[in-house]
This record gives sequence, structure tokens and C-alpha cells, in this order.
Amino acid sequence: MLISKMAAEGGGKEMNEIKTQFTTREGVYKLLTHSEYSRPNRVPFNSQGSNPVKVSFVNVNDQSGNGDRICFNVGRELYFYIYKGVRKAADLSKPIDKRIYKGTQPTCHDFNHLTATAESVSLLVGFSAGQVQLIDPIKKETSKLFNEERLIDKSRVTCVKWVPGSESLFLVSHASGNMYLYNVEHTCGTTAPHYQMLKQGENYSVHTCKSKSTRNPLLKWTVGEGALNEFAFSPDGKFLACVSQDGFLRVFNFDAVELHGTMKSYFGGLLCVCWSPDGKYIVAGGEDDLVTVWSFLDCRVIARGHGHKSWVSVVAFDHYTTSVEESDPMEFSGSDEDFQDQMIHFGRDRANSTQSRLSKRNSTDSRPVSVTYRFGSVGQDTQLCLWDLTEDILFPHLPLSRTRTHTNVMNATSPPAGATIITNTSSNTTNGNNSGANTPGINSLSTTLPRSNSLPHSAGTTTTANNTNKAGSGGGISSGIMDSSIATGVSKFATLSLHDRKERHHEKDHKRNHSMGHISSKSSDKLNLLTKTKTDPAKTLGTLLCPRMEDVPLLEPLICKKIAHERLTVLIFLEDCLVTACQEGFICTWARPGKVGLLSSQNQASSPSGTVV
Repeated sequence: MLISKMAAEGGGKEMNEIKTQFTTREGVYKLLTHSEYSRPNRVPFNSQGSNPVKVSFVNVNDQSGNGDRICFNVGRELYFYIYKGVRKAADLSKPIDKRIYKGTQPTCHDFNHLTATAESVSLLVGFSAGQVQLIDPIKKETSKLFNEERLIDKSRVTCVKWVPGSESLFLVSHASGNMYLYNVEHTCGTTAPHYQMLKQGENYSVHTCKSKSTRNPLLKWTVGEGALNEFAFSPDGKFLACVSQDGFLRVFNFDAVELHGTMKSYFGGLLCVCWSPDGKYIVAGGEDDLVTVWSFLDCRVIARGHGHKSWVSVVAFDHYTTSVEESDPMEFSGSDEDFQDQMIHFGRDRANSTQSRLSKRNSTDSRPVSVTYRFGSVGQDTQLCLWDLTEDILFPHLPLSRTRTHTNVMNATSPPAGATIITNTSSNTTNGNNSGANTPGINSLSTTLPRSNSLPHSAGTTTTANNTNKAGSGGGISSGIMDSSIATGVSKFATLSLHDRKERHHEKDHKRNHSMGHISSKSSDKLNLLTKTKTDPAKTLGTLLCPRMEDVPLLEPLICKKIAHERLTVLIFLEDCLVTACQEGFICTWARPGKVGLLSSQNQASSPSGTVV
């Protein structure tokens, strides 16, 4: 912080220096310069007017033990490589597949992890002119082109994803604000589709395709106003979170096509969204420079994060650094050092283990389960931010289980088994009973933490901040039941979406100086009343949709580092590393602490040394 402050005051070169390593509580993350992926000539791409660089990964279970594959788009080009990660240097001279498109550009892509093998992978690619292509970059085949004549939608594809657990269903969103469900087995027809209403709600509608024979699209969703910028399925595949240019996060029950909840950005459009590993929280980011954390169960904003200086382009949870502790806090005895050692051993389980342990929060186990969620964000300010969402933010009305704090987990007693958490977040309410106090845990935390990720702030203080948005798809929520009128019209779709799926493995520029208001416990009636007035931003400020800045906890990033010359467009957390990419077309691998391979270490020794702040 001292160096950053000096740079800010002195305006020296420190401010513009590109970091090649950074330190968190886990240790040092190092940029592996020889593991950088890009176009074969390694020349920076002139990104003027081009679509964002995106990256997709798949593991094909190769017998060689190196089954990771990477796909990325740069301008009109699409590349498919073996990804060697932290183990070996990248060999850019040998792409498995390379494609150059004319008249259109790839905008997004997604692998089907369910069907991927060493001999074949199914890759969906969306384009700026509205088409979607299904290709197999291993066999170098092009299977099908959807919306080929642009009769379904003429606008840019903003996001494409396979429906979780399905070998044939996929979902596509467009800049038009529409979203379409396709089946790879069906054709799109030679004429423009005709639709009939299936369901309609506040600022969204769902139509089925009206035709004598089954054709694509199976469903058409119209969501909000302006572009639908991104969507993400919940870990269990039952819910769908969408963020739009109108600034709204909308969460749907996917199979029942019902709206579960909404949230409004502090300012401008929302650009990115992701789910926590257990589906309890959603984080969104966008043109307000903030990351906003939203609770799926309570349908309310629980925190915002301030760190970026421009639009937030990507948010992602780190499944491998999310820390879970299961212990009886009253039985521990020993020194602070012993306690810290114990906590370090508890943390950073693998993703599937973390998810299963997170699920125990809803179990009948009487032992407390304490968790810290790690997530990250990158933005157009070329900065990478890492954030921790701790128990003092998640459950501010609960007393801390220990008086001491720790650099890995700030413990708070988890709710008793079967208990219902009722949180009243009115700015002037403090109550020791069922209605929780206004984030009392923040001010009562020990100040021994080297760099706290939560900042107390008083009412009446106008804060320039980035919003951190998290939501989850909690395990206690049912998938919903379609009423009879809908069930009749959607019978074909329901069969496809539910029975065509395989069993999933369970463990498998901007405005500043605004303020927003907090949220109380959710009720359907309140939500419906509020959504009817949400078109006017002034009316949403201070409501359930958009709480005031001073009424929700403000997160400070654990680290905030400039890591590129151009705007960042990718952030992906893998087991051994994290991957970032910028609009110049460079895909960078950052080795996790202790995960630098032998070859990478040797290569790193000859590369310019980084600066740790």
C-alpha cells in the first residue's frame, strides 16, 4: 500500500509498471513468461474495433497425462492448442487447429465437457454477425452452423454455453437482449421462426417456436432492455443468472422458466456474472466499476467491492482457494501459531471437496462450518483484483467464534442446524434478537489482520467504490413446478431439458459519488412490487433492488495489480494456476504458490524479475 500511495502521489513509473508476481496469504503467484499463449508470431494484436479476446478450457483425459486443451479467439482468428500450463513452455508453432473467418469475428466459445474425449471435442463458437458454429477442432471438422441466414437473430452473440448435463442442448444470448435454446440435433429452418407465448413476467418473456415439426430455436427468451451481456448456470444447473445492459441481474429457475430474483447495478450496465461453488452467492460486475455480491437465498445485496478504476469485465470464483473449517471453536487450545498452522491445513481443498464441504452448512452436523469465499475480477483498467468474502460479511449479526483473527479465515460461528437466519439491514436498526444488527461484525473485528478485506463505513459518507456482487443457488431451493397451462405448451422442451440430460456428478466513462440502500429479508410480494418500478433508476435507489452504498459492507481487494497494457478480458482459476488475457491477444499463466514446474522455474530465472508489492 505504501508503494502504491507513493506512486499515486508522485506520479512516477510505479503506477504504470506491469506486475509479474504478487503475494497473497497463500504465498507468491508468479507469471510464467514462457507459458504465454498468443498468435504464433507473438505480435501484439491491434484491438481497435475487435471483439474481446476470450478463452475456453477442456480436459480430454489424454493417456499422456497432459489432457488440457485451450481455445482462444483473437480478432478474426480462432486457435486450439495443447495447454501445458505450469509444466512446460508453450509451443505456439504447433496449433492443433487454427481458423480465420471472413466477414465476421468469433466473440465467445464453449466446450462440451460431458462428451470430450482425446479423439473428439464439441466446441460451440458464437460470432459477431449472430451465427453459432459447432466444430470439432481435434477432427478439424465443422458439424453445423446455426442461425446461418440470420433469420433467428441478426445481432452479435454475447455468450454461448452448453446446458449443464446435456450432450445436445445449448443456450445463446445476443446483443438484441434475446436468448435462445437450441438442440444440435435439430435444424433452424429456411424461414424466420414464428413464436407463441409460453410465459411472461416483469421485463421478461419466454416464447416457444410455433411449427409443425420440431425446429430451432426451442425457446426464445426476451430479457430486460438492451444487450444481454452474459449468463451463467448455477452449479446444480437448475438456475440461470443473466446480466444486461439495463443494469439488472435477473436469476431464473431455468426449467420452470420463472423469475427467482433481481438486482440493479449502482450505475450503468452489468457486464459479467458468476456463481459461488455452492450456489449460495452470485457476483456481478460492470460499468459502475464495482463488484456486487448478491445472496441467492435472501435475494439481496450483501456486499460491494471497490478496487477497479474502470469497467469490470470478468468476475470468477476460485474454487481451489475457498477455505472451509470444521471444528469446535470452544475446544481448541494452544498458541496463536498452532492455531494458524491448523487453519492453513484446513484451507484450500480441491474444488470437488470444497463444494461438498460447503454443502455441510445445510446439514445437521452440529459442528460449526466456517468458510471464506475467494473470487477475482479483471477490468478495462488493466488490473487484477482478488477478494475474500468472509463470515463477518455473510452473517454480520452472528458473534465471532474467536476473539482473534487470522490471515486465512476470519471465523464467525455458523448458524445452528436448521436455524433460519433473519437479517434486518435497516441502517439505524440494531437488535440482538432474530433481526440482525447492521453489520456489527465489521466494527468488532480485530485489527490485527494485515490487510482487511472489509471496510467499515458510516452512513452519510459518499463513497467512490466498485460493487462486488455475489449470489448463490442454495441447496434448499426446489427446482420449481410448472403450472398446468405452461406444462402443456412446454412438454417438448421439458422432455429435452430434463430427460435428455445425463446424471451430473454433484462433486464434479462511469459515474462516481453515488450511494445506494440496503436490503431486508426477501418476500415475493415485496419483490414483485419493486420490480414494477425498476425502470427508473432513481426509484430503485435505496430499495431491495439497489441498496445505498453506506448500507452494505464495502470490500477492499486483497490485491489489486496492473498486469497488462490493454484491457483485461479473461480470468479463469485452475488448480495449479490462474489464467488471464488482455485485448492484445496474450494469454498469461500465473503459477500458484509452490506450483511452479521445474522447466518453468528455469525459464523464469532468465526472465525479468517481477515486483512484489
